[in-house]
Amino acid sequence: MEQLLGAQQHSHSSLSPRSPTRPHLQHAASNRFRDHHHHSQQQPHAGLKILRVTPPFFLLLLAAVYLLASVTILSAPAPLPRASKKPDRLVIPTPAPVPPSRPPSPELLELDNGRIRARISNVGAAVTSLLVPDKNGVLADVVLGFDSLDPYLNGTSPYFGCIVGRVANRIKDGKFTLNGVQYSLGINNPPNTLHGGFKGFDKVIWEVTEYNKGKTPSITLKYYSKDGEEGFPGDVSVMARYSLPSSMELKLEMEAAPLNKATPISLAQHTYWNLAGHDSGDVLAHSIQIRGSQITPVDQISIPTGEFMQVSGTPFDFLTEVEIGKKIGQVPGGYDHNYVLDDSREVKSGLRHVAKVTDPSSFRVLNIWGDAPGVQFYTGNFLAGIVGKGGAVYGKHAGLCLETQGFPNAVNQPNFPSVIVHPGEKYMHTMLFEFSTK
Repeated sequence: MEQLLGAQQHSHSSLSPRSPTRPHLQHAASNRFRDHHHHSQQQPHAGLKILRVTPPFFLLLLAAVYLLASVTILSAPAPLPRASKKPDRLVIPTPAPVPPSRPPSPELLELDNGRIRARISNVGAAVTSLLVPDKNGVLADVVLGFDSLDPYLNGTSPYFGCIVGRVANRIKDGKFTLNGVQYSLGINNPPNTLHGGFKGFDKVIWEVTEYNKGKTPSITLKYYSKDGEEGFPGDVSVMARYSLPSSMELKLEMEAAPLNKATPISLAQHTYWNLAGHDSGDVLAHSIQIRGSQITPVDQISIPTGEFMQVSGTPFDFLTEVEIGKKIGQVPGGYDHNYVLDDSREVKSGLRHVAKVTDPSSFRVLNIWGDAPGVQFYTGNFLAGIVGKGGAVYGKHAGLCLETQGFPNAVNQPNFPSVIVHPGEKYMHTMLFEFSTK
């Protein structure tokens, strides 16, 4: 979702296997002095004669050798780093990553493979637009968003398309205790902390470290989260990489590593989907399948109780594909719940099947694959007259979110999978969005 490491040859200190690696600097220095003794075949008395006649010559010769040796030693390279047992390997300490010297500027970049086209901003690492064909090949933008980057920057966007963190979802009362220390966070969703606080990862400008327009287009973004940011402990280096691995797929890989303190990390991608088109109204006619046989029920302030509830026979049962509008009236306020994902036999690129969404009007289908333990199903319950792209007005249920994640409030629920990551460990989270037509 970097740390100080001693790097050896063939081993680089890097948070991400895709981050550029640095070739090893190899030096070789050898100062060898060889004395060549030429043994004379002359008679002994001849040698004595030479010594008697030419002592100044030998003194000059010795002085010249001394001078040459002194110059050679002084001009020799500086001592090499300490070698390990194998002489061909060097132990070279690698410094920890540091924030960019200049704050990055807002950018809007495009990934296009000829079939689908995504626009991604380094503001919040957000997907602002995604054009996908319907059954007739007609393209439509299937994500909610804005034409300008201003709402993403000034905090008026309701998390459209962004990556949220340091911890996605809610933390009860904005507090948790770790290693005997209690931490207090920003209460931006009273009485709780939501999606990282007042200025989470969705509201910061990420650094674009790689932009590839080749056969497999990709964008790599990095962010350096400082110790104490929104109340969270420790420095954390974060990476997100969007790519189009095939003609109808968008992939997101997230990595994060704490550099000096243990800290909770749980990132989520918060795109609002409307497969009929972002400006087509609500998504209640969409049908959905979620591969979770349990949810983590919540209390009156949307905090999980710590229990697990079977969905079978309830309005939360989407184990088989069901129209969203058929049951939403039985859920006060609409869906905003964490599903515990089952171990699925359906696997793609090492990721298990999370959910399937189908739009009956365009016949577009979205299958989501991931490796997180849970997924938040949210039906845009708090959208109310937001003016988006092209002047479209987004009302209640104008989009749906499927956010793979760690469980909400896991930092305060010991029976939930832990979201604590320690220095030397790496948080990794991958999602694959696969489009097709029915």
